[in-house]
Amino acid sequence: MAFVPPARHLLRARDLVDARYADPLNVDDLARAAGLSRAHFSREFRRAFGEPPHVYLLTRRLERAAALLRTTDRSVTDVCLSVGLQSLGSFTTSFTNTYGMSPTAYRDRFPPATSHALVPACVVRAYGRPNAARFEKPEIGSGTSVAAEKSSPPRRQR
Repeated sequence: MAFVPPARHLLRARDLVDARYADPLNVDDLARAAGLSRAHFSREFRRAFGEPPHVYLLTRRLERAAALLRTTDRSVTDVCLSVGLQSLGSFTTSFTNTYGMSPTAYRDRFPPATSHALVPACVVRAYGRPNAARFEKPEIGSGTSVAAEKSSPPRRQR
């Protein structure tokens, strides 16, 4: 088996946090992913990245929560749970300590999420076009019933 430098193991744990921050991860899970003991992992992670692993995880979760608060209309509780946190009170406290305001106050500083809703131009054009079938007059006395006309596609005149 080839020797892999510890930095690569730490990157594996950091990548795990970045990819799966919403999962119920803890330091033991990250240490296991790095293949190190919990204590050694925590020391090495802090030395390599400048903060303890649990702070790094919380920071990623709060960054994602801030993005959700800016760009969605989801409730603060839903945002809290969707980023992997279990306590609304702890989330609010951590968010306030990090961003200097409560999650609700943070959201209020940004335009409503509906202003971010982008509709592709092709959809706008498709729904903005008049439907040719609405402008055709049904042929009177054509021998078809109203029900048959509704179920069959409109005829195009040449």
